[in-house]
Amino acid sequence: MTPSRSRTLWLRTEPLHAVIYFEEHCRGLGRAVGLKGFWMGYFAGRTAPMGRVGPGVAAAALGVFAPAMVERALPSAWEYVSPDRVVEERARHTARALRHLVPDVERLAAVVNGPLAAAVAEAPPLARPLFAANRALADRADPVEQLWQLATCVREFRGDAHVAVLADHGLDAREALALAAVTGRVDAGGIRQARGWTEEEWAAAVDRLRGRGLIDGSGRVTDRGLTEREQVEDDTDRLSGHLLRPLPRTTTDALLTALLPAARSVLDSGILPFPNPIGLPHTAG
Repeated sequence: MTPSRSRTLWLRTEPLHAVIYFEEHCRGLGRAVGLKGFWMGYFAGRTAPMGRVGPGVAAAALGVFAPAMVERALPSAWEYVSPDRVVEERARHTARALRHLVPDVERLAAVVNGPLAAAVAEAPPLARPLFAANRALADRADPVEQLWQLATCVREFRGDAHVAVLADHGLDAREALALAAVTGRVDAGGIRQARGWTEEEWAAAVDRLRGRGLIDGSGRVTDRGLTEREQVEDDTDRLSGHLLRPLPRTTTDALLTALLPAARSVLDSGILPFPNPIGLPHTAG
């Protein structure tokens, strides 16, 4: 099946965004600004565009993390560093990473920043908190910093849509992750630990999915479960497709073509594991 344009846009911008989680220097951003380890840096980095948010807001916006995990990082991160500094440091670190990983990234930025900025500027922010917060940061003087920030806007626009779709399907954070795992999208043990859920909490989520007929008695996904998971992705594509509406189809196609080599460069660099917690495949579509 040919992926939708909105899914292809994700496949070709998510690798650019994802350097902040996997590239060596970016992974050290938290400690570089005085925070305690990767996860405090992660939560500060993801939520800094929204200001000094607390764990309740952060957990609701991010959608899949155990509240206790978020509470270990926020709001205490803001005692060590301001959100404004985190925003600036993450832009600097990611631009450095992209300049290292993507050949001729300056030329790429000159080609794609315009259409990406046009799409982001016209996209609806309603009920999209992470996107709205990141869009306010999209106008950066450094073109590679701007490229990363625009890729992040695309990422958070889709992420906000995905969280809304999960809620509409009646899936809580644990159930959504367990269903993704049983369908092979992510590794079950790795994603459970990476998102902070206990074995007991995970088992309870699996039981609830079994009660809905999405997982069978042996722990395998059912046909109904496969259909549900595919529908989640299709609905996410539909909602995130609003981002591309301002662009003519020819502009969209040219944008997707231009992004492909850069996405492949990051995917082939070896910095991302496969499978990975964000469900990114080793293909850019």
